[in-house]
Parts: sequence; C-alpha cells; structure tokens
Amino acid sequence: MPIESKPQTDHADPRSRPFDRALLRSRRRRVAGAADQADFLLHRVGEDLADRLSIIKRAFPVAANIGAHHGVLSRRLRQVETVGMIVDVEAVDALANQCDGPLVIADEEALPFAAASLDLAVSALSLQLVNDLPGTLAQIRQALKPDGLLLAALLGGATLGELGEAWLIAEEEITGGASPRVAPAIDLRDLGGLLQRAGFALPVVDSERVTVAYASPLALMREIKAMGASNMLTQRRRAPVRRDVLARAAQIYEQRHARGDGRVLATFEIMTITAWAPDASQQKPLKPGSAAVRLAAALGTDELPTGEKPGG
Repeated sequence: MPIESKPQTDHADPRSRPFDRALLRSRRRRVAGAADQADFLLHRVGEDLADRLSIIKRAFPVAANIGAHHGVLSRRLRQVETVGMIVDVEAVDALANQCDGPLVIADEEALPFAAASLDLAVSALSLQLVNDLPGTLAQIRQALKPDGLLLAALLGGATLGELGEAWLIAEEEITGGASPRVAPAIDLRDLGGLLQRAGFALPVVDSERVTVAYASPLALMREIKAMGASNMLTQRRRAPVRRDVLARAAQIYEQRHARGDGRVLATFEIMTITAWAPDASQQKPLKPGSAAVRLAAALGTDELPTGEKPGG
C-alpha cells in the first residue's frame, strides 16, 4: 500500500509559482501508459548516476528517488551493490503504479520523510519543474542523515533553445507577440548557491549538453508531448496554437537547425548535482593563512617583496 502525501495547490502568484503543477500532473497521467516510449533521457541519466554512485566507496542502505516517473532510475540503481532499499516518490499515480519497489505518492515540493531518515536522495529530470526549488532542496537536506548524499540530474536553461527560438520568431512575425514558452533558466552558479543556502556541504554541479537528431520539428514536438512536458507555464497563452504559427515555427526550425540529411537537431542540457549533508568527518577547506608550508617553498622558488624583480 503506497503512502500518500497531498501536493500543494497552484493558485499562488504566477511570478513565484511559474509552473502549473496541476497541468503537469494531468499531462503525465495522460501519457503514462506509453511512458516507456519517450524515456531515452531518463535512461541516459540513470546510467550516468549509477556510474557516479559505483565509484563512491560507501553503502547507502535507505534511498529515495524523488520524482520517480515510472521507475527507470530506481530500476537501474538497484543494480548498484552499495544501494539498499529505494523508495520511489511520484505524484502521478498512473506513473507510480509502474514503479517496482516501496512507493510514496507525493509531490516533490511536499516530501513526507522524517528528519535524518535517508542515506541517499536521487532525482532524475524532475527538480527543474518545481516552483520552490530552494524549499525542495531544504526538505531533501533535512531528510538526509549526516554525510548523506544528494545525487540529482535536472534540465538546464539551454534545453530546447532551438525550439524556443523558432516559436518566438514565428509568433512575433504572425501575431505580433510571443506567448511565454521558455521556463525560468537555471545555471550552474545559481544552482551551487541554492545548494549552499539549503545547508549542503561540498556541492558540485556539472553540465553536459546532449544533441539529439529528429526527423522533423513536428517529430520533436510529438516527443515532448509524449514526455508530458509541453508548455506548462502558469502565464502561458490559453488559446489553441494557430496552424499558421505552427507551420512557420517548423519552417524556421528547419532553416536554422537542420543537418545535411534533413534531420533537425535539438539540445538538452543536463546538469548533475552532487552534494552532501554536513558531517564532522568531511574534509573542510583550510582557513586563509593556515598553510604549514609557504607557497614559494612548495614550488621550489624564491619569494620576493612586491615590486622587486628576480636578480635585482
């Protein structure tokens, strides 16, 4: 029997809650039956996170997969010897029912875990769509035991930039104004700062850009729809997409981003977080001026007063 935690409502100021989370859940519920047909990014991320965990020489008896989708990441991580029980956390019941292990029906912004109850928290391509990322990170930090690990991948601001550009130009040309389509961007520096604010130690964030070729812009759009990831911005235009705008956006995309064989390219930026709950056993940076050996001595050279030249 899965545990259930109620998600937050989506009626707050759209400036502070840019994503329509209710719409996101509805769309993912609608495509859940065919979720395995558009999960190539989840599989890629799963392999990467498993590789990262496999080189960490310690055990993680209790883990949580936050925003588990249909269980792709958990199934991969259960093959890593150092990972014990993984609890899947997913807000969409139709996706959660496809997960294999212990299950909690919960939104990423309302985690039900007790303080210091997890050794490991993982997440794959989910956290970029929460409205309160600082709050979610703080909840994860609280749920981790001392020296517990957060390992997560989320989509960065360069994701689908080509598609956003094509829509912007097409709407400006035909309607004289563009509907909000681009999600608030997250960059490496901002993400590192958020991890520190949430109380994590030793945060590291790296970025990889993955380029995928599609038969056409429409094929890319169908894939996004199959992921349940079509525009869910709170301030999106509610009118149906006009056919002439769609056709023009596809034309611009092909003109700017097609390969020689006619296939079009799409960029996905994957940012990966590694961060630890603080613990006394962790290494800490030395205080300024506390070095036991002067830099000049370590480098085997002479230390000169400011402004003095060698040999002078």
